[in-house]
Amino acid sequence: MIIGITGTLGAGKGTIVEFLKQKGFMHFSVREYLNAKLESRGLPLNRDNQANLANELRTTHSPSFIVEQLLERAKAKAENVIIESIRSVAEAQLIKQGGILLAVDADPQIRYDRISERKSETDKISYEKFLEQEKREMFSTNPHQQNLSECIKMADFVLENNETIEVLNEKIREVYERILNMASE
Repeated sequence: MIIGITGTLGAGKGTIVEFLKQKGFMHFSVREYLNAKLESRGLPLNRDNQANLANELRTTHSPSFIVEQLLERAKAKAENVIIESIRSVAEAQLIKQGGILLAVDADPQIRYDRISERKSETDKISYEKFLEQEKREMFSTNPHQQNLSECIKMADFVLENNETIEVLNEKIREVYERILNMASE
């Protein structure tokens, strides 16, 4: 089974990943893929560089190139996989061809507070920069660029995560049961 996860920064994608890993899924991350490429080029790890590299790879190869690469790796290693950080329409379409697309979102201030608390190198930004980056990633008619708003609309299940991790985990459990029921039909 393939499950793709899309959503806004700090919304809870990692919490969903952890839940699914406990169910035996192997995790493949667009962010980790991009960070490895940035490191090999000697570039700083930040969201602007990640977005620029992702757009470059999609333009050079195909609009779903990054997810194609991760799915190729996944096929060789596991039957049940999670592809985290689906950000373009073509990536979402590719996931939906043979899998399920989940989306997670939350209010911007809540998400900003979450990323500030986790203190990741790529998350050390002002609230204004956070909103600026999000605006750039939410809407684009260019198929090689991020369009989170469309990816979220395409999702089979959308989870709102404005509450606690416990509440999100309960929502994930419910969705996971529905996915299993769909798979067994």
